[in-house]
Amino acid sequence: MNAPTEEFQISLAQRNAVIEGLKKILPSHSVLDDYERKKPYECDGLSLFREMPLVVALPETEEQVVAILKLAKSLNVPVVARGAGTGLSGGAQPHPAGILLGMAKFNKILKVDQHARTALVQPGVRNLAISEAVAHLNLYYAPDPSSQIACSIGGNIAENSGGVHCLKYGLTVHNVLKVRAVTIEGEIVEFGSEAPDSPGLDLLNVLIGSEGMLAVATEITVKLVPKPALAQVIMASFDNVVNAGNAVAAVIKAGIIPAGLEMMDKRASQMVEPFVNAGYDTEAEAILLLESDGTPEEVTEEIEAMTQVLNGCGATAIKVSQSEAERMRFWAGRKNAFPAAGRISPDYYCMDGTIPRSQLARVLTAITEMEVKYNMRCANVFHAGDGNLHPLILFDANKPEEIKRAEDFGAEILELCVEVGGTVTGEHGVGIEKINQMCVQFSRAELDTFFAVKRAFDPVGLLNPGKVIPTLARCAEYGRMHVHHGKMPFADLPRF
Repeated sequence: MNAPTEEFQISLAQRNAVIEGLKKILPSHSVLDDYERKKPYECDGLSLFREMPLVVALPETEEQVVAILKLAKSLNVPVVARGAGTGLSGGAQPHPAGILLGMAKFNKILKVDQHARTALVQPGVRNLAISEAVAHLNLYYAPDPSSQIACSIGGNIAENSGGVHCLKYGLTVHNVLKVRAVTIEGEIVEFGSEAPDSPGLDLLNVLIGSEGMLAVATEITVKLVPKPALAQVIMASFDNVVNAGNAVAAVIKAGIIPAGLEMMDKRASQMVEPFVNAGYDTEAEAILLLESDGTPEEVTEEIEAMTQVLNGCGATAIKVSQSEAERMRFWAGRKNAFPAAGRISPDYYCMDGTIPRSQLARVLTAITEMEVKYNMRCANVFHAGDGNLHPLILFDANKPEEIKRAEDFGAEILELCVEVGGTVTGEHGVGIEKINQMCVQFSRAELDTFFAVKRAFDPVGLLNPGKVIPTLARCAEYGRMHVHHGKMPFADLPRF
């Protein structure tokens, strides 16, 4: 399926000028303009939407990135930056009239400062590679998306990625000090500082999570944190998802901030267990994974406090990891939920919405009702501690009617998230997947402000066009086609 793209027309002469210009900047093997070599770049992790780029450029130096962006600006050609391609919202889907800028060759860890607890890395460095490189210093990089073995830091910056430990240690935005990036004009700009604060406006936090719409990162300075002396995980079983959801809220209400607090329903546990052998209770309607880390004394005290809260919320069984290997197995199950889905379904559609913790039980109950409505299965795995849902809608992409039902199912989940006081995304970004729901969540004035920020960095709109911010035409069309929960999407937005 192809998603609508921003309107850019390109002539044969312009196409040739782009390719010839790129071959003057890059070695010929780093310019991919034939069908077979472009094919792997037609989508990111959201494979529902596919588009072939005009050309793929694979730079290795910052100077090459500068030259490529200047070339794109001079020829009025769109540019979509791409890291490892593990994103799940279509944020790295190419533009058919543009350059796909692959940053995978920027894969070096340039500097580690043990005393400042920082690392200077290029955007193509894998998330997990940072922790592996500093393990001997008893340090690690805290944000740990489930795809951390493959996803790149540049992509984490673009989407403001989280992970199972984001409740205590924060998202990407809380663990990055500085980003060096190139604008569409080819200007090198540094956002943030290695100092505790930087002068002027806080543009670092504008850049992080901007989904490649403002600039292309070439260097990132990340924070490192000490490894805790001890970590243990509680696996708590519940006989219904309502009690499990209420337990999440109760733990936080008790003043406890676990290092991680994840939830999986019965379908998710039964999907994962044969794949990972994590030791999950597959008879429970829901399980919670709660991690405590710190000194042995701190962990013992926190485990006891959480156990008391969980028992008070109706936990039917509680198991505490007794070794580091068992702790890692518990987390391996949660982190392998997505690939495990491939064993029981031809395809899955991973949603990403965030809700207040107090609404977990209500939303999970509603999702169960939606399964009946759409005649589809859904496995729920999510970062329960901060209310970040990841329902996995199971379907068969070979059946067009199932694709449509899966998309409608996902849209209703996201719009329910907005209705209960949440948002349409937590860490996967908007991309093309959730752009219609942006019409529901935000007012015309708010979306116009987003456009103003985009214009300030990219006046012509060449960086990742057609993503994230819906136009007047899109919201008007969505308003005609869908009216969810009695709320009409805004239809008077300015066209970018």
